[in-house]
Amino acid sequence: MTDLALLKELLALLDASSATTIEIRRGFTTYRVSREGGPVAPVYLSAPNPGSAAGTAAGAQSPAGVAATGGGDATAGAPSATRLLEVKSPMVGTFYRSPEPGSEPYAKVGSRVATGQTLCIIEAMKIMNELESEVSGVVKEILVEDAQPVEFGQVLFRVEPSV
Repeated sequence: MTDLALLKELLALLDASSATTIEIRRGFTTYRVSREGGPVAPVYLSAPNPGSAAGTAAGAQSPAGVAATGGGDATAGAPSATRLLEVKSPMVGTFYRSPEPGSEPYAKVGSRVATGQTLCIIEAMKIMNELESEVSGVVKEILVEDAQPVEFGQVLFRVEPSV
């Protein structure tokens, strides 16, 4: 696929979604389209930004982004004496808490999760991608409603790691 054809496909995908930015890395080239701050404009980066997480092509499997956050933030209900780990979306898509409508969710607030356990599904381009936990611990917050669109890097869960 040519660069121009790929950018046109990304623009169409962005236009059809509620996302504000889509970023894809192919080898050493990163493509980003964004509607932040005005009309949709493609940005071509000749090399990936080594300090940032790589964008993932929609539909590709990728581990969840996990970042530590101090428990003393302004979020209601967050324990003040512990560190919570944020589980972030590795792609743009639709968030689903359970494998099918009406079934039990993969994780609930207060659920104990193990490394490798499925936390949710993110649907991207009709492909269901299971998001697995990279840490063991207790789910303290779920920040996204079922069937809600999510963006790359959006915080989905906050997990208190096991000691």
